[in-house]
Amino acid sequence: MILTARNFTFVSQFVILLKIAVFHIMGTSMIDNSSVLHCFLTISANSNMAEFGILSLAPPLIAIGLSLILRQVIPSLVIGILAGATIFMGWNPVLGLTHMLDGYFLDALADRSHAAIVMFSMMLGGMVGVITCSGGSAGVVKKLSKIADSPRGGVLAAWLMGIIIFFDDYANTLIVGNTMRPFTDKLKISREKLAYVVDSTSAPIASIAVISTWIGFEMGLIGDAFSQLGIDRNVYLTFIETIPYRFYAVLALIMVPLVAVTGRDIGPMYTAERRARIEGKPLRDGAQPLFQDFAGEKFNHVSSSWNALAPIIVVILVTCAGLYWNGLQSNGPGPLYQIISAADSFSVLMWAAFLGLTTALFLSIFNSPLKFNESLEAMIEGVKSMLLAMVILILAWSLGKNCEDLGVAAYVSSVTQGIIMPWMMPVITFCIAAFISFATGTSWGTMAILVPIVIPVIYNLTGGDVTAHWHIMLSTIGSVLSGSIFGDHCSPISDTTIMSSMTSGSDHIDHVRTQLPYALLAALTAELFGDIPSGLGLNPFISLAIGIVVLYGILRLWGKKVDV
Repeated sequence: MILTARNFTFVSQFVILLKIAVFHIMGTSMIDNSSVLHCFLTISANSNMAEFGILSLAPPLIAIGLSLILRQVIPSLVIGILAGATIFMGWNPVLGLTHMLDGYFLDALADRSHAAIVMFSMMLGGMVGVITCSGGSAGVVKKLSKIADSPRGGVLAAWLMGIIIFFDDYANTLIVGNTMRPFTDKLKISREKLAYVVDSTSAPIASIAVISTWIGFEMGLIGDAFSQLGIDRNVYLTFIETIPYRFYAVLALIMVPLVAVTGRDIGPMYTAERRARIEGKPLRDGAQPLFQDFAGEKFNHVSSSWNALAPIIVVILVTCAGLYWNGLQSNGPGPLYQIISAADSFSVLMWAAFLGLTTALFLSIFNSPLKFNESLEAMIEGVKSMLLAMVILILAWSLGKNCEDLGVAAYVSSVTQGIIMPWMMPVITFCIAAFISFATGTSWGTMAILVPIVIPVIYNLTGGDVTAHWHIMLSTIGSVLSGSIFGDHCSPISDTTIMSSMTSGSDHIDHVRTQLPYALLAALTAELFGDIPSGLGLNPFISLAIGIVVLYGILRLWGKKVDV
């Protein structure tokens, strides 16, 4: 998002007014009356430049608010997009409607990366349909039941698989959710709990992995800012150094096994687990899962677990090999992280999904009771089961484009800039990143907006002496990346949140509601015992150790066990 002159002028004026209000409240005299007069004269002379301002927040807030109140994602998103399009088109509802249809919905599908996501999601859905109907999933469940035969073991198994598939958040979400769903159902684990595990081991692990599809993007943002400021630091080493400062991402990952080991849940998740454990219902009555179970009586088979494992292994191997080969073609020889980060992950995932689907069809025909026509029917049913999720994804992308047009991220970033102490930057940055990513549903977009802003701010606040305040620089960068993930986790319009609900077969709003207390708890712990102390110079590993102990203590004190 490029901040236009009129939006920049407006938010600059807003910041001045905000500073005036704060200083007067504090009883200071840092701003005199001439500054006030200048601000208002500037606003009057340039009133035509403040076209959107705070109204830019209306579309995401409408969509998020309605989805939480109505528990209906599609109409909430449509209303939010229509409101935003109407504002963007000069408050003309007719033009707003037409722009929503051909300017947002159509463009969302026409975008290459979006089309790739739709394609590999559909193909992976077809693969899941085949391995489910051929009895492969039932075979995996039968094998896993010998290893993990309790809800605690089931959650830990899903978490471990999420850690293993560290190289891409999309691949992680699609593979873990689809593979573990039949297994967790058998262990009477709620779909909400599975969606929480999937969501908490996708972006967090991909964002801190030393080799992943995220690393190039993150390093690119850091490297550009360092280059402009003349900071002579190795960018990859800086990326590694920020990992202990990603307090939310690390604590979100660790909180999953803590929940599993203690066997305790908080908030709506306890209700969901109690329902699943006592009533045997993975979903609540009236729930609308994004993934529709379709395995009927005619497909009630139990076959070799390899009918499911082989396609999944193919997907993983092709993804890893494809990322290396594609990155090598784009980047040429070099360090492994450069090669992986240069790869077109969307194309690679499409290759992997197609070969996985082909493998599943081959094994279904030759290694299961299904006939050729039945295998194709199972594939089609799997593709159809993804339709609702794809509609929601397209709407979420459309809302994101509308937010970009209205300048949501730039508005929030500019308004929240002020005069602060250097040690405060990590916690303030986390809060800003969390709000932007929550409102827009994108972590990468939030990073792209904030990293080029906060690094120069730290540089200026420290008088250019970043060496003496290097811990603040690392902590602030980590806060941007972790805060972006936190807001993305909590947002019902986030693509990874939607895909976690989709692959886990959970009602989307139920997933958001049950995950929110865990995300808020991890975020609050990360801020109180991570970002604030690290800004003051505390070793991040000590902060993480304290944070883990605090989370464990809270679960023990306030978490509830389901008595069966």
